Amino acid sequence: MLKVLIAGGGIGGLSAALACVRAGTEVALFERHAEFSEFGAGIQLSPNVVKLLYGWGLQESLTEVAAFPDRLQVRSASSGAELGMLRLGEVMAQRYGAPYLTIHRADLHTLLLSALQRRGGAALRLGRPVISFSETDRDVAVLLAQDQIERGDLLVGADGGWSGVRQQLLADGTPQATGHLAYRALISQARLPVHLRSLQVTAWLGPLMHVVQYPVRGGEWLNVVAIVHGQVQGDMSHWDHSGNALELQQRLQSCCKQLRDLVQAVPDWRLWALSIRPPMRSGREQAGGRVALLGDAAHPMVPYLAQGAGMAIEDAHVLARVLEGGGPEAHARVPALLRYYALQRWQRNARVQATAIRNGKIFHARGLMAFGRNAAMKIRGEGLMDQPWLYRGV
Repeated sequence: MLKVLIAGGGIGGLSAALACVRAGTEVALFERHAEFSEFGAGIQLSPNVVKLLYGWGLQESLTEVAAFPDRLQVRSASSGAELGMLRLGEVMAQRYGAPYLTIHRADLHTLLLSALQRRGGAALRLGRPVISFSETDRDVAVLLAQDQIERGDLLVGADGGWSGVRQQLLADGTPQATGHLAYRALISQARLPVHLRSLQVTAWLGPLMHVVQYPVRGGEWLNVVAIVHGQVQGDMSHWDHSGNALELQQRLQSCCKQLRDLVQAVPDWRLWALSIRPPMRSGREQAGGRVALLGDAAHPMVPYLAQGAGMAIEDAHVLARVLEGGGPEAHARVPALLRYYALQRWQRNARVQATAIRNGKIFHARGLMAFGRNAAMKIRGEGLMDQPWLYRGV
């Protein structure tokens, strides 16, 4: 039985652990914090990802905590006019074999952790950051605190955008600032005026900004994310900063009344400075030797295609599938298996990264480019917004 070592206990790491245990491997997961937790706000999960989670036996659990919006609406942040609409709900489920859902990050994290604990087969080591690793022809060893060493057949770096595993493997520097700031908030819909409550996904597009809102926690809460241009002071690797509500309101003062009312109704915001790497250029950025990278450690991306968590979950699924098919000589073939994993993943991840970057330019367009965008969406709204190459999955 292969032994998989995993650095990082976020959504990517837990997904990798669950997928690998289901594939018949032994897992040891190392999380630097003393307890499992997931910060942040909401995430969107499209059919390509939901299909995988359902396949892991999580359909009932997701139904209990997620929201299932029936449409994605794009509106002008300036005028409030609808620019385009994509049907979700049953239409999306019938088209791609699974629905489109929205969920709080902490709820998804808890759901994955509970499923892993129920299944067994994974040793979960808290307060144990991976300091470094070393490889031989036969195995990989990770160095933990107090000079403790754990050995396995392969190491999965799922330790986020500022991955220490990636730094040792590739030594290619740190993610770079995009010049975009994300203000994120959650608010109970019961606290909002009726006209501001919503059970659909809405994207408001404006010059050098956009705002996305959608329901989470069965529709009881509304997740709101406002993206503006600017820089944040402080450590870029510390992604969670206090957000100034008045400053955000001032930035959006030229927007339509309904959007201004929504932003003013939210009392507390958290601020993230978005940092990314360029789209992947080869499989070398996904795996090397007995070490594989997964999620943000391999391909951090801007959230303008709503696929950051989704690509991590896809990575986990493909990695487990490759290991499961490794055959009786899998222990010796790990480097070749990981090269195959990288070959299956890096081009799709690169396309998602590049599409997300392009979307950011389209979302924040001004002048003639914005006019062209709006005209195209009115004519071909659903055709432009649907993503068959993505939503069909892996």
